[in-house]
Amino acid sequence: MESNGRMAPEVQSILAAARERGGGGERVVVDARSLPEAFERAEADGRVPVIAEVKPTSPTADGERTDDPVELAQRMVAGGAAALSVLTEPDHFGGSAGTLRRVREAVDVPVLRKDFVLYEDQLDVVAADVVLLIVRFLAEDGTDDLADLLAAARERGFQVLVEAHTAGEVERAVAAGADIVGINNRDLAKLDVDLDTFPDAATAAPEAVTLIAESGIGSPDDVRRMREAGADALLVGSAIMDHGGDSDVTENTRRLTAATDTETDT
Repeated sequence: MESNGRMAPEVQSILAAARERGGGGERVVVDARSLPEAFERAEADGRVPVIAEVKPTSPTADGERTDDPVELAQRMVAGGAAALSVLTEPDHFGGSAGTLRRVREAVDVPVLRKDFVLYEDQLDVVAADVVLLIVRFLAEDGTDDLADLLAAARERGFQVLVEAHTAGEVERAVAAGADIVGINNRDLAKLDVDLDTFPDAATAAPEAVTLIAESGIGSPDDVRRMREAGADALLVGSAIMDHGGDSDVTENTRRLTAATDTETDT
């Protein structure tokens, strides 16, 4: 079902901050590392394709990780991450363009810039392999058309992950030309997580679209559930970062990338 609720205050605050942030000025041109090929390499190596997220904190996190983000990123790759996501939103997630730049220089996997892009000039901040566009945010804000932003990102060399939450949003993403679609299990209206979201919304995606399940994935069972529902890859943040503790992000990543479709817990 489409959500008719207003966005949560935390999300409204994120949007307000995004409206105020300008672009980086000079046009960014990227020679991107292929995200689908990274997923294929993980599969060939017997790993579940996981995008591990370097996220110091968030409005839904229980705490903050103060480890060096480059070391965290390298440990995630050592744990089998096929790609990385790096927050560049500074006000609510503790991210920065500088952090993404350092991480991308230190690893050889694709790096997604996780931010809240509303206008074309906000693409010109930092080189990344993939950028994020959120259907709900663009519809809520009445900003640059999704198809136009998608085309503008590709003109710069970016791959684009278009994020949806409902079957209707998936259809809108595909109609705009998206070939990589993330389905967020978190409802931005209430910040609730429901793992039934991905299976319900994934049915609206054509087979040719690369599907990524996002949010609420914390265990090997969750991984298998999303994979059985058609997820080509998973984006995982909090379960790997462990904001409330100091567990080993390498082992946290390995635990999820090793969760094969046929594995059963004992």
